[in-house]
Amino acid sequence: MVLAAGLGKRMRPITATTPKPLVEVAGKALIDHGLERLHAAGVETAVINVHWLADLVEVHVAKCLAPKIVISDERAKLLETGGGIVKALPLLGEKPFYLLNSDSFWIEGYRRNLDLLAEFWDDAGMDALLMMAPTVGSIGYDGAGDYQMTDDGRLARRD
Repeated sequence: MVLAAGLGKRMRPITATTPKPLVEVAGKALIDHGLERLHAAGVETAVINVHWLADLVEVHVAKCLAPKIVISDERAKLLETGGGIVKALPLLGEKPFYLLNSDSFWIEGYRRNLDLLAEFWDDAGMDALLMMAPTVGSIGYDGAGDYQMTDDGRLARRD
């Protein structure tokens, strides 16, 4: 699933007429970076939620040859992340799925990150698996991050 329903308020005035998922970075729309990574990971179908300037997003992703695109329409009401996922669950099916933000992407390491997530997934013991990136190597981000690592190697939410 690719989250693409946000309002893009922090990028105004650019996003007044262009939805944030369609803003170009490195010669392509932000959403295309994520769709390419999903395709490389073998994903056959991607669910994309839409709200702000939804028609523009739909026209853009209709050109995507792979993965196949299914739209979860939130035009009537923006549902935020959790609500958007709940609404899309019938479209996603029963199997585990990747969840990407349409407005972020990453530079791959020695192995593709989505392949690593799939490798570490334990269906019997997990409800979710989160991919994290150190803020030190995050280009364009200057915050402290949402999580910190404790002395025993666990992640804890920052205050």
